[in-house]
Amino acid sequence: MLVQDVCVAMEKWAPIAWQESYDNSGLLVGHRDAPVTGILISLDCTEEVVDEAIKRGCNMIVSHHPIIFKGLKKITGANYVEKTVIKAIQNSISLYASHTNLDHAPLGVSYHLANKIGLKGKVLMPFSNALKNLSYFVPEAFEKIVREKLHEAGAGNIGEYSSCSFSSEGTGRFTPSGNSNPFQGEKNAPSTEKELKVDMIFPSHLENEILQVLNEVHPYEEVAYFITSLSNRWQDVGSGFIGQLERPMSSEEFLKHLKKQLDLGQLRHTALLKKEIQTVAVCGGAGSFLLNEAKKQKADAYVSADFKYHEFFDAENKCLICDIGHYESEVMIKDTILDYLSNIFSTFAVLKSDICTNPVLYT
Repeated sequence: MLVQDVCVAMEKWAPIAWQESYDNSGLLVGHRDAPVTGILISLDCTEEVVDEAIKRGCNMIVSHHPIIFKGLKKITGANYVEKTVIKAIQNSISLYASHTNLDHAPLGVSYHLANKIGLKGKVLMPFSNALKNLSYFVPEAFEKIVREKLHEAGAGNIGEYSSCSFSSEGTGRFTPSGNSNPFQGEKNAPSTEKELKVDMIFPSHLENEILQVLNEVHPYEEVAYFITSLSNRWQDVGSGFIGQLERPMSSEEFLKHLKKQLDLGQLRHTALLKKEIQTVAVCGGAGSFLLNEAKKQKADAYVSADFKYHEFFDAENKCLICDIGHYESEVMIKDTILDYLSNIFSTFAVLKSDICTNPVLYT
């Protein structure tokens, strides 16, 4: 197995195109054609984690947080980032990170935080402008094979429904030039053919692959198609998660529930509410940017991390803000990545780091 195989597997779940503009997900250190002897899963990649990988015979680390977040102008070992990168390179260890793209992915970080709390619901703020519509024209005899190959390439998925498309009948008109090699019709002669117009939605980041398949399997020398950008919300992909508890709880009971389910020693929160808590929004990591969306969707509580002092005032006694800590809100994703890669590479060593990389301590 090669590093590239692991990259492909992770990016099938969480495509790099889904990361935020400021992020740096993907393969950070190493060659894609390098063989992999073992994979170590960690929330963060630190020098201590690299030492653990060496000790356990792993030459690839898959982490949630990228060790290289901003550009490195020097690699001299002056700080923990440079020391970690140097040690990884010296020991031929590849470093891969799946960060905000995994935050946004279906069954990603926020989903699993919500699942630990016991919520059933949906993405809090779905992506917009991440879907496109493909319309193409095809002779009836070839409609099925072209459509099925496009579905295999990732087109035509809407929520829990796959292989979605719409077809309409019509007449195609064209005149092949003298230099053409027409599949139907004669050179320099006007032609009409019975055709189908087929429409299907696809994720924007798959456009190149979709068009490659269309051109490979379509019988025409010149494929007639057009692509339209959509403003539709993509309900499966986006930031945060909102759902319902199995039963309503008082604020005091809900805080105890959080501590128990997430194994928390303590957490920061706003004033307790007089109303019961049942609709809860969550976001793994620094999620204060979603507070207004949580309030807009009438969340009784919002669970996330890294709230600043003045941001707690924004609760306005309408929503119970629960700041559980950055590490604590995301650490469960280690198990999820472990299970995901273990299922794909079932005969290969995929291990979970035993190191707690949380830099925040409580006394």
